[in-house]
Amino acid sequence: MQIEIAQFLTHLSQRRRLSPHTVEAYGLDLGQFRNFLGDREEDLDGVDRNTVRGFLAHLYVRGFEKRSIARKLASLRSFFTYLCQTERLGRNPALQVRSPKQEHILPVYLSEEEAARVMETPSPNTLLGVRDRAILELFYSTGIRLRELAGVRVDALDLEGKLVRVLGKGAKERLVPMGGFAQIALKRYLERRPELLIGAETNRLFLTRQGKPLSPSGIQDRVVRAIQKVTGRRLSPHVLRHTFATHLLNAGADLKAVKELLGHASLSTTQIYTHVSVERLKKAYRQAHPRA
Repeated sequence: MQIEIAQFLTHLSQRRRLSPHTVEAYGLDLGQFRNFLGDREEDLDGVDRNTVRGFLAHLYVRGFEKRSIARKLASLRSFFTYLCQTERLGRNPALQVRSPKQEHILPVYLSEEEAARVMETPSPNTLLGVRDRAILELFYSTGIRLRELAGVRVDALDLEGKLVRVLGKGAKERLVPMGGFAQIALKRYLERRPELLIGAETNRLFLTRQGKPLSPSGIQDRVVRAIQKVTGRRLSPHVLRHTFATHLLNAGADLKAVKELLGHASLSTTQIYTHVSVERLKKAYRQAHPRA
């Protein structure tokens, strides 16, 4: 089974052009299934619906959340589909297993006042503070993903047109507009960016103090700290992406337009933000209506 998993991960990377992060997640999920099978791992033909259900029950007992279990089932379905396509298996046993019913968890987002304060946390008097302000402004202004942000290159910016070219999931490019605050912050950073280039040239936009490309984890640490200073909570950096989408919809933006801006493949993925807007309206109603 180890060989089949390796071939599948290569297929995801080279044929489907998924990101290294996504391929790694598939590998971890399938590795857990392989460990669950133990001595039976080489007998793929013996894997049936009950085997898959037993694996999900094993995960549940170990304390995995329903969302994680559902993702691991999706990984198994993709893996077995690949094996069927390559004629290694005759049927996909995971298709017969129902995914755990998901709890509807609304995304956490910041208020407009909180978001504005987060933008102002970096020092405007230091080079790294100017850089971090540009990171925060671009993140909130565009709603792009963390890894998309880390991968932005200098030549992907059109500051006069207020646009940034982003390489998203599946190596799909899209143009995303940015606001005036992000434009100003990026211009200030680009003026000082040459100070970070120590004996090496790179086209990656955001750099460390050593002049190397700033990694997604490096950006994450800075964004998390900035949000924590304002909210007192240690939240995911994707809170800024959620905030971007929620503020747009609250202001009346078209759902399909927000879908394109976020780079979602399906409109249903974007619709969770409409639930956030509805919850806000219901809260206002409960607080204001005399017969609520």
